[in-house]
Amino acid sequence: MKELRFHGDLIVIGEDSIEYLKKLECKKVMIVTGQSAMFKNSTIDRIKCILSEKSCVVEIYSGIKANPTTTDIEEGVGKMREFQPDVLIGVGGGSAIDASKVMGLFYEYPEYNFQRALKEPLPEKRKALKLVAIPSTSGTAAEVTRAAVITFTEENIKIGLKTNAFIPDVAILDPKITLSMPKNIVAETGMDAMTHAVEAYINKNIDDFTACLAKGAVEGLFKFLPDSFEKGDIYSREKVHNYQCIAGCAFTNVGLGMSHGISHAIGGMFNFGHGLINAIALPYVLEFNKKDEEVAKRLIELAKSIDKEDFIEEVRKLNKRLDIPDSFSHMGINRNDFERNFEMLVDNSLKGSTRSNPIVITKEAMELILWTIFEGKK
Repeated sequence: MKELRFHGDLIVIGEDSIEYLKKLECKKVMIVTGQSAMFKNSTIDRIKCILSEKSCVVEIYSGIKANPTTTDIEEGVGKMREFQPDVLIGVGGGSAIDASKVMGLFYEYPEYNFQRALKEPLPEKRKALKLVAIPSTSGTAAEVTRAAVITFTEENIKIGLKTNAFIPDVAILDPKITLSMPKNIVAETGMDAMTHAVEAYINKNIDDFTACLAKGAVEGLFKFLPDSFEKGDIYSREKVHNYQCIAGCAFTNVGLGMSHGISHAIGGMFNFGHGLINAIALPYVLEFNKKDEEVAKRLIELAKSIDKEDFIEEVRKLNKRLDIPDSFSHMGINRNDFERNFEMLVDNSLKGSTRSNPIVITKEAMELILWTIFEGKK
């Protein structure tokens, strides 16, 4: 028996879907966002205007960094306890939405903290707080998943906390909000979504429902991500925004794989973007995993779905078209820093999503894989 869950109550799509907030029942709303992007493109002002017409009192907690830390969350929870909102809106990239997820849970369950979260299961339901997610980037699918990735600074690792209580009640996919994304963010978040879809499709936990979603997301991203990067038109941005969400609905039910395990380790240590690391690691990880007969078969299926012969080579070509570096060294990691922290990187890369990899990874294998990705060897 397997229970499937693809989202909370509602996904709202299309241009100006942010207007759905007019239907929101609220008295006090806290908005969680990043440092400046959502202010510069007027998204925050637009949300405040909509909510003010409903006589909602609004508080803003901003400054969430690209890799939100335990400190960011703890400070935000303190603000929530002072303000006592009935609705929490995470708006911006996946980091802001992930932060809002954990903030909302710790707010409703004050007896929980990060130390306890690492030792025992989290509560599976929120009590009363309504959670709304409005993504501005097209990749993490944080608006539909049961995971929240937080950087534990003392351990130098990003850890994915998981519970159904993290799934937002409402996800709003307004493509207009994505138009201000810089090209590098379009590329990195788009390849994060691609990694979600591919790792879900080759996962041993795959089921019929998830396979359709994952494969469809791969096809859609290959078709529309280049235009979203090169042209930035509303049509391609909307398509990528939707397909990245579909990829999220897929992997939340089956898990991911080694690319994400490596990304959390590298990102936690060196503070590079999650999507960028995934993009670089993905073709190397697929080369390793195709030694599994079932994975090899599924990669052939994905190649056929995009009318190509070699799926891994097409991923490499797409990375190159999106100006993604081909190795961790070209990404900017210093060799001495890499060597000095190598043992911790190996240990941390074996944790998290790597445990769901189609092939069980030994420490020796991970050492070889990390050096291969660092140096860019095929």
